[in-house]
Amino acid sequence: MDGNIDTKRRRLARLAAIQALYQMELSSHKSKFVVQQFNEKWRDASDVQDKANADEDFFELIVLGVVAEQDAVDEAISGKLGENWKLSRLDVTLRALMRCASYELLRLFEVPAVVIIDQYVGLARDFYAGKEPGFVNAALDKLARERRPGEFGVPGGVDGESDG
Repeated sequence: MDGNIDTKRRRLARLAAIQALYQMELSSHKSKFVVQQFNEKWRDASDVQDKANADEDFFELIVLGVVAEQDAVDEAISGKLGENWKLSRLDVTLRALMRCASYELLRLFEVPAVVIIDQYVGLARDFYAGKEPGFVNAALDKLARERRPGEFGVPGGVDGESDG
């Protein structure tokens, strides 16, 4: 598959994962139902259009992963938001974005941390014109440096392990 198409499909999957978590938080719909809805919508659209669709497997991995590990994801990102900030204070969209990005940083090691951060800061820019993208960048950078220090040339990490 062409790298640009794959990158676009992953970006669309990330965007859809944010939207799915948003939808789940504002409705009583469960994760598997929402994933199924999104996937059916993409299949219907791909029958009509000849455009790159979101990476369905990647989308599902993020959404179901965030839901399955929400406590760990929330705990990991909560400490990186800054003093006097709680995850519950963030608006629903920003909270969904931070959860998706944090899940990827915590669990999807085949994707470089800098790529994850760049993608989600870009998505934050799509949603917000204010200081939110900078906020996202700072929090995710702190989390990535703590949880993936080897990618930043720093030995050790949360549990003192070294990549080298």
